Amino acid sequence: MNEILSSFKKLSLISTLGLHDIRGRYRRSAIGPFWLTISMGVMIATIGVVFGQIFRSPMDEYLPFLAAGIILWAFFTGTINEGCTGFIEAEGMIKQLPIPLFVHILRVLWRNLLILAHNILILPLVLLVMGKGIGLEALLAVPGLFLVAVCLSWIALLCALLCARYRDLAQIVVSVLQVAFYLTPIIWMPSLLPDRMGATFLQFNPFYHLLELIRAPLLGAVPSLTSWLVILVIAIVGWGFTLLVFSRLRHRVAYWL
Repeated sequence: MNEILSSFKKLSLISTLGLHDIRGRYRRSAIGPFWLTISMGVMIATIGVVFGQIFRSPMDEYLPFLAAGIILWAFFTGTINEGCTGFIEAEGMIKQLPIPLFVHILRVLWRNLLILAHNILILPLVLLVMGKGIGLEALLAVPGLFLVAVCLSWIALLCALLCARYRDLAQIVVSVLQVAFYLTPIIWMPSLLPDRMGATFLQFNPFYHLLELIRAPLLGAVPSLTSWLVILVIAIVGWGFTLLVFSRLRHRVAYWL
């Protein structure tokens, strides 16, 4: 716990490293990280037109739902996948500098929050085109995002520890997330499922609850109490388990790298 908490004393370093990562990806580019926003917007428009017709969903409901889902899913998967290689990519710093290991996970989280900030600009434009607005319910997305970040941070830390030892595990995580994408209501709406079976199926999908804590307020709805409780339990239990693993393995990370 002391090492985890000491990482938050390095916020200036985390901020600098995260910004450096973003700038490094788009060095000498005219519009920089906004290429992410453009490519995301094109993908949302393409999927929205095609699957909106396939599912016969009203476009004014489907397109904002799809936009919010894909943008948030990119944030989730980016944080988890990059978390898998968080320690591997920071090998030089870990071996040479006495920096808490969790700093490298916060670096990954901060970097993906910056990307999310760029991509989320698409949603107001979609809502404007569809003739919809953003209500006061959107304020609930702030505590929702905080709780989601707490969950993603322990997942990224656990993946970074295990992938530093077992390098093939990163590919397994990528495959699992690809399957989860199709099992989570992102390109399809929950209303397409049969009532009883659909409700039961969604309740056991943690990614659905992660999405709903942020997506529902942005679309003018209030997340269900079930979603809040499920993610809160996942955060507490997940961090408890991760701290046990971290306390046993953190001294071995430098040797694994």
